[in-house]
Amino acid sequence: MKKIQMVDLKGQYQHIKERVDSSIMNVIETTAFVNGPEVHEFQKELEQYLDVKHVIPCANGTDALQIAMMGLGLKPGDEVITADFTFAATVEVIALLQLTPVLVDVDPISFNIDVEAIKKAITPKTKAIVPVHLFGLAANMDEIMAIAKEHNLYVIEDNAQGIGADYISKNGTTKKTGTIGHVSSTSFFPSKNLGCYGDGGAIFTNDDDLAHIIRGIVNHGMYVRYHHDVVGVNSRLDSIQAAVLRAKLPHLDNYNTARKKAAQKYSDVFKGHKHIITPTGCGKCSETSFENCNCHVFHQYTLRIINSDRDALVNHLSEKGIPCGVYYPIPLHLQKAYKDERYNEKDFAVTNQLIEEVISLPMHTELDDEQIKYITETIINFVTK
Repeated sequence: MKKIQMVDLKGQYQHIKERVDSSIMNVIETTAFVNGPEVHEFQKELEQYLDVKHVIPCANGTDALQIAMMGLGLKPGDEVITADFTFAATVEVIALLQLTPVLVDVDPISFNIDVEAIKKAITPKTKAIVPVHLFGLAANMDEIMAIAKEHNLYVIEDNAQGIGADYISKNGTTKKTGTIGHVSSTSFFPSKNLGCYGDGGAIFTNDDDLAHIIRGIVNHGMYVRYHHDVVGVNSRLDSIQAAVLRAKLPHLDNYNTARKKAAQKYSDVFKGHKHIITPTGCGKCSETSFENCNCHVFHQYTLRIINSDRDALVNHLSEKGIPCGVYYPIPLHLQKAYKDERYNEKDFAVTNQLIEEVISLPMHTELDDEQIKYITETIINFVTK
């Protein structure tokens, strides 16, 4: 059996090596390193893939989220509601802009932001909601958009883990995550489902005026060289990274399908185990299988380990040569940087439980049946002993 990787980027590279190498060499030979043709072509191709009017590439996913908020003109003190159970970048940019983060609990099944908790957290100072499509599963956008409309709030989708996922609305329409809210951000960090070979990110929107503002912000506030019309930042996707992303984008659906197939194999083995709760998707997934629905693209495959020692399992897997991750071990409301006397522990019951139970298994496009068999058998043998 080949060595198990949490993410096997080398194996993935071997399948696209010729295209990647030639594209990178073309950038080097033309010396169009910043804002070159590869960036513009990638922008257009991603717009077409997502069916969104505007893709604005930038330097990384955290910048993308910050710039999205800057583009909306949010002011210091404005409250922004987001999930307590997510990576720190989501709340980090809120604090950096001197906005007020309002953390709320998540749903125990989807791990995504709890819509009832959103409703309870809204005040006259609330200006925006940031749903995170956590681990690759689309958040409940119908309910979130309805809440936003009722209270005249912006919705900023954090799509760093969900690119390529579909959201099926109650009315039957299907849209890609990241194209539903007023604006969205994503990350092209190497381990993402669509990742480059360094840092990269992008902002999506269907709003022409907002897209214009954001295009200035990413480039020092300039629309005409040396004319600084808005306060901006320096956040651009370089051409080599765009070339890598162009090579990968045509394979994204296949990558996501491979992840869903691996997830299904994991879940088939773990199904019904009294110590293991497997990830779920929308109702259609529950009735059939992950392979027949695209609401979850499995950036992570995350189990809940119940009535067993999750931390001991982590150590056991490491001893057996199986990498894993605990995403996330500390809720944001307990992080030193984001503690606030406004928070009450009883409002974070689900998050506080999840941090004790979750474990993410190897998940990537190159997983094979032998590896999955070894991983699942090792876990089951441990939790049932």
